Amino acid sequence: MSTTLIDLAAVRAAAERIAKAIHRTPLETCAALDQRAGRNLYFKCEHLQKVGAFKFRGACNAVFGLEEEQARSGVATHSSGNHAQALALAARLRRIPAYVVMPSSASPVKRSAVEEYGGQVRLCEPTLEARETTARQVCEETGATFIHPYNDPAIIAGQGTTALELLEQAPQLEAIVAPIGGGGLISGIGAVLRELAPHVRLIGAEPAGADDAARSKAAGELLLQTNPQTICDGLLTSLGSLTWPFVRDTVERVETVTEQEIVLAMRLAWQRAKLLIEPSSAAAVAVALRAFRHQPEIQHVGVVLSGGNVNLDQLPW
Repeated sequence: MSTTLIDLAAVRAAAERIAKAIHRTPLETCAALDQRAGRNLYFKCEHLQKVGAFKFRGACNAVFGLEEEQARSGVATHSSGNHAQALALAARLRRIPAYVVMPSSASPVKRSAVEEYGGQVRLCEPTLEARETTARQVCEETGATFIHPYNDPAIIAGQGTTALELLEQAPQLEAIVAPIGGGGLISGIGAVLRELAPHVRLIGAEPAGADDAARSKAAGELLLQTNPQTICDGLLTSLGSLTWPFVRDTVERVETVTEQEIVLAMRLAWQRAKLLIEPSSAAAVAVALRAFRHQPEIQHVGVVLSGGNVNLDQLPW
């Protein structure tokens, strides 16, 4: 599969399409974290994006890009996380239905959030097969267009707008660290860097207990996730057929971090930087704090804080 399906032009078109709907999120710094990392870190605050995650960018691009006749029947997806909320809100802004298949094990808080954004929730058994089967049934019944959480060109292009903003806000960057789950975010960033800033190194961050991207990178072929074990609930999915080529071709390396490192990074972000991020974002912070110790020439590093939807009843401390 080629990475040419999503290029800089597609990302710029997405930026124009979604500009009035999304937040242009701020860039923050923290001297205490800079000292720990031994270089300057620039935090792209996507936890302050609408719905609390970068996912709203891709969802808006996918929903707003539908032809009028196609959009009339609504959109559908299967998700128990941030994509579900993002798609529901994007659909509400376009005044079309959103059908969201969620596993019965999904957090009641997340289900409630989807419904508050206007999404019509259909519960299913907590297996990938059940999610996909139920989503197909919903699309057949309603005529809705299925929007995949990450393996979709419009989703990837929308997520890439994060990098456009980041490079405008910090043109001095020499590297960017981003977390990897399904790979939509890092693929969009890779599409931008490849054409706009090829000198900027792209580093993936992944929990050691959900390391399919790191293993795929090492093997040179797509290896699926097997029994992931991590508090980073946004990084449990496997790479897709569209996102793996970006990880293969545009990501310099994927670094894994332990659960202890993730919890420490999350606590430091909350306590020292006042950045209320979720564990998936903390994985990127953890990597940034130690990934460049043997690369003293890299002094300016962007860190994408992918989301801030934390279940306060399950804080890891």
